[in-house]
Amino acid sequence: MKYICPLIVVEDVNRSRFLYEKILKQKVKADYGENVVFEGDFAIHQKAHFQSLINHYPIKRYSHNFELYFEEENLEEIEKILKENDFEFIHQIKEQPWKQKVLRFYDYDKNIIEIGEPIKLIAK
Repeated sequence: MKYICPLIVVEDVNRSRFLYEKILKQKVKADYGENVVFEGDFAIHQKAHFQSLINHYPIKRYSHNFELYFEEENLEEIEKILKENDFEFIHQIKEQPWKQKVLRFYDYDKNIIEIGEPIKLIAK
């Protein structure tokens, strides 16, 4: 068996693509319409279509049990861009116990996104 990638469900694939492609600079690896896979090996899937695949079970928001993690050298700049685009922060830039600076916010569908400074900078 081969593990492929995490998939998050989104209300609007095109709106979510704006976040992941334009703000977080992710490149599309495959576009299947309702399902888009990014080069970082995570996918977004259109909610209405996904629900039809899982017997219309409800999709929960604010589950707080999963996050997508990214690294960025210029945290201040990405924080500014996120503020300008009215994203809801869990917290702005703060230092973690292991000395890495990170921020966390919700994407459009209330999935947690964490952006941290590259961990290799902390090891130096």
